[in-house]
Amino acid sequence: MEYLTFGVEKEDVGCRIDVFLSENMDDISRSGIQKWIAQEHIRCNGKSVKANYKLREKDVLDIEIPESEEVEILPEDIPLDILYEDADVIVVNKPQGMVVHPAPGHDTGTLVNALLYHCKGELSGINGEKRPGIVHRIDKDTSGVLMVAKNNMAHQSLAAQLAEHSITRKYNAIVFNGFREETGTVDQPIGRNPLDRKKMAVTQKHSRHAVTHYKVLQKFGNFNLIEAQLETGRTHQIRVHMTYIGHPLLGDTVYGPKKQPFALEGQVLHARVLGFVHPRTGQYMEFEAPLPEYFEKLIQRLQK
Repeated sequence: MEYLTFGVEKEDVGCRIDVFLSENMDDISRSGIQKWIAQEHIRCNGKSVKANYKLREKDVLDIEIPESEEVEILPEDIPLDILYEDADVIVVNKPQGMVVHPAPGHDTGTLVNALLYHCKGELSGINGEKRPGIVHRIDKDTSGVLMVAKNNMAHQSLAAQLAEHSITRKYNAIVFNGFREETGTVDQPIGRNPLDRKKMAVTQKHSRHAVTHYKVLQKFGNFNLIEAQLETGRTHQIRVHMTYIGHPLLGDTVYGPKKQPFALEGQVLHARVLGFVHPRTGQYMEFEAPLPEYFEKLIQRLQK
């Protein structure tokens, strides 16, 4: 049996216990947390509480994690757009709408299910059974290029390059509002939004260093096509940074306007370029995923 303890700080006061824990624990949904609370696997200051309990400063939450039921991640014959592959790495162009790895509510149809089928199970195991081969992720509604490790040697090398910020990652996005200057850098820390813990935000509390470089490529009245290059890789970094400087991504109802034009299926964001040093050969390699069809059609529509 595994045990965890959380201390409640000022910024968490008033948050429901089930909401707080679901946002601070990986791979467990809010309904799963509520089930643990009902089964008294979770206690606050040594006592049982209900799922709607509002946290107070200096509360101590003790979690007894029950033995997990084995969930088999099955290979699925899902077509992959492969940009490169050898014995150590595979580089794929993920379509918009595909989840990278299984999670509550997304047990099938993920990139991992497709990779298990294509690679016949030959993927690194460092990130556990649910995330074989996955070194980095992009959001479900973000398309573009991803690198995947086929063995632990490759995984460790690629993960080290990510930690050193030496990997080239360039994205294209369409954003709201005109720019005064066509190039710039956002150097602001990113952490959990203290007012909405499901979202990230520029904040000084419990945050991590984050840097995004951007340049305007095309102007379409109130919209702009930009290139954003990541120096760091925080959760939702481009979406948060561009909103922070007044240019939320088109289609992003989480960080941008709730009402969006063009009936889009999420933020218009594409991971176009990825470059890294090959784990075995030591050679720098760079790959480009062309803009998806929906993105190209949107540009044509904006041009008119």
